[in-house]
Amino acid sequence: MADNTGRTGVGSSLALTLGSAVLWGLAHVWAGRRLTGAFLMGVELTLAGAAAIAILTAGPALLALAVQPVWLWAFALAVMLLAAVAVAVVIHSYLLVRPESSSPSARYLSAALVGLLCVLVTAPMIYVARLAYVSQSVVTSVFAESVTPMPTDPWKGMERINILLIGADAAANRVGVRTDSMTVASVDTRTGETVLFGLPRNLEKVPMPPGPARERFPFGFEGEPPYTPGMLNEVYQYAEDYPEMAPKLGKRHRGPSLLKRTIGGILGLDISYYAMVDMRGFVEIVDAMGGVRIRIKDPIVYGRQNEGRIEAGRRKLSGEEALWYGRSRTFSDDYVRMSRQKCLLNAVAKQADPVTVFKSFERLATATVDAISTDIPRQLLPDLVELSEKVKNSRIRSLQFVPPLIYSGAPDYHLIRREVTATLAAPPAGADAAVPAVPTGNRGRERAGANAVVLDSACG
Repeated sequence: MADNTGRTGVGSSLALTLGSAVLWGLAHVWAGRRLTGAFLMGVELTLAGAAAIAILTAGPALLALAVQPVWLWAFALAVMLLAAVAVAVVIHSYLLVRPESSSPSARYLSAALVGLLCVLVTAPMIYVARLAYVSQSVVTSVFAESVTPMPTDPWKGMERINILLIGADAAANRVGVRTDSMTVASVDTRTGETVLFGLPRNLEKVPMPPGPARERFPFGFEGEPPYTPGMLNEVYQYAEDYPEMAPKLGKRHRGPSLLKRTIGGILGLDISYYAMVDMRGFVEIVDAMGGVRIRIKDPIVYGRQNEGRIEAGRRKLSGEEALWYGRSRTFSDDYVRMSRQKCLLNAVAKQADPVTVFKSFERLATATVDAISTDIPRQLLPDLVELSEKVKNSRIRSLQFVPPLIYSGAPDYHLIRREVTATLAAPPAGADAAVPAVPTGNRGRERAGANAVVLDSACG
């Protein structure tokens, strides 16, 4: 078997080492160690082929693994092991083909260049391993482990899963948290067909769920007169301030629990989980994405002194601008703001593509931990990821309980429940369906369920 080691110069040996970093075993084959070289080539090509096939064909399955801490740890360790193997291959390749005799300066320069090559080869792997570590940290920080065993098929016997989405605003000029955005996402567990039910923050005389809350407010929630007006967005903080409203739960659990049961009673739905986004944290998420593109129908004035203005048209909003786009009520009202908030969340969800997420992953991860709280159990995440793929491929309808359908000062809660039932029973409207006029009176009651619109159409 031929041995070519002695016929290489410094330049040739470094070129072969570089080639071996790209295609393992190249230097081994050149040096006459063909069996070892072929084995290394086969290992690398097999790993690369398996990774490509997995990425192209097993997307949802990979995403399901990516929300499981055990698999994330295993992946990080595997990547670090692969980096160690790559370094060993590069160094051993150089040792095989380096010149038999060279000056000390040439040897030192060659060693430095090989070391730099090792760094360049392993840097992407180390970064990917770090992303896996950060991912598991996010999953374990945001999602708690379920205290009860999770069934193999969590959707068995569950036609729809209902999740309360909350936008919370703990502003500097107010005490506690106000849940100014409340939307229930009702998702068909078989098809992913989704309806968003939006409730205005200023609903009054809200019927409370059975238990201590109804005993205290038998005729509907009244807040703390004369200090508060008794609106729906106060329920969360009221439960946090008065432990007797949910005596078995601790702080930061009482508010979500009572709000879920209260809104579930309003809509006639069993709400399983909640996810709450702090609006200040939302600013960081949008900035980490590099902004969010959205079409603005009318100019929006914003700021505490009306010092800002977002012009109409297709715009890319910074985090602060996105916050005011969803928060501002200047020259508009709560109901227009509700519509903008849904459009904004829809735009953020659609524009958080894999490339955007990867480029700003660590910033997004930090912002997510700071901004989001939820009671969705960690064990449910793989199934939710698979369900989210169905949601992406289905149309999302939105029904907001705002005037003239509902008057927030004296809501018809029976009508709200009928609308919810009829909307869930109705097939999704076409993507080009116009927003129907909401009829009033008895005729309007007969058309319950006709008011849901496709979210993309409503957002333009």
